[in-house]
Amino acid sequence: MIVALTGGIGSGKSYVCRLLAERGIRVYDCDAHAKELMRTSLPLRRQLKELVGDGVFRGGILQKAVLAEFLLRSDRHVQAVNAVIHPAVACDFEQSGLSWLESAILFDSGFDRRTHIDKVVCVTAPAETRIRRVMERDGIIREKTLGWMARQLPQEEVLRRSDYEIVNDGVCPLAPQVDRLLSFISE
Repeated sequence: MIVALTGGIGSGKSYVCRLLAERGIRVYDCDAHAKELMRTSLPLRRQLKELVGDGVFRGGILQKAVLAEFLLRSDRHVQAVNAVIHPAVACDFEQSGLSWLESAILFDSGFDRRTHIDKVVCVTAPAETRIRRVMERDGIIREKTLGWMARQLPQEEVLRRSDYEIVNDGVCPLAPQVDRLLSFISE
């Protein structure tokens, strides 16, 4: 069974993945693997340079700020970058042998249509909690955080398309929710 873990920026997906790892479940991190593929795949690097410009790589290193600026300019830019990166990530996941994946933009990017997924788990958190987490984690201002959030599907829409919810509001304990999730998945 292939299980996808999703949720908006700042929802706490990474923490849920750590709890799954403690239970022996390895989760394919789409974002981390996308970054690795952008670093190591010459075809991806070439396509990104064509889209974003030569400045997206300096000394062979991805310039995250340059890519982020390009992405924030328009939805068309986001779609173009996703069309380059996501097929490579889907293929890499399928070759990984893992049955769990984590993707913040599972539905936004159409990644859910690029590979077979049996169950989708959505990690949710109140908007203000998510904003605070992102600002603290990334050291960015509220407006930039809101810009990133606005580029993603609303949490309610992601939850509607999912099969299961984990609430990461800082109040509800997560470990029992993860254990219930594993029972739900095994049914």
